[in-house]
Parts: sequence; C-alpha cells; structure tokens
Amino acid sequence: MNFNQKIWAFTARIPKGQVTTYGAIAHALGSRAYRAVGNALRQNPYAPQVPCHRVVGSDGRLTGFAQGIARKRQMLQAEGIPVSADRVTVDQFYSFAG
Repeated sequence: MNFNQKIWAFTARIPKGQVTTYGAIAHALGSRAYRAVGNALRQNPYAPQVPCHRVVGSDGRLTGFAQGIARKRQMLQAEGIPVSADRVTVDQFYSFAG
C-alpha cells in the first residue's frame, strides 16, 4: 500500500460526527508530513466513502475541500458537528487508537 492509500484507509475510519486533523493522520502513519496528507485527500478518488470532509486544520479550522468550504461546513453540520466561524471544537476530534 502506498502512502496515499494508507491516508485514505485511515481517513475512512473517522466516524460520522467526529473530525481529525491532517497532522493526526500523518502522526498515526508514523510521519510528520501533514501537507502530504492534504495533497492525498485533495486527490481522494473514493469520496464520500473516504470522508475527507472530516479532516480539519490543527486549530479546528475548515480547510481546503474540493467542493468548497461552504459545502464542507454543510456536510459536517449535517453529521451533527457544530461549526462556528468555520471552526470545529476540540471536543469533536477523533483520536486514532492503534
């Protein structure tokens, strides 16, 4: 499995109603390449099965999304994730366990 495939596999594990960060995915894969995570998700051929809309910046900010930030906000809110000023709270962060 190449690095992008690993990123997509980890992203697919994020449960509905939670988000994670680009850095958390990189860290879970033993890397610090959070920008590579963003690049892989930008190329995500498996959306919406691989829910890249559930990945946010380290400060909770809604960041790049192929369909636009407004659509990302709408999708997250539809899953019950509160979004304020285009940010989510840390309470909504998913932690990868093993």
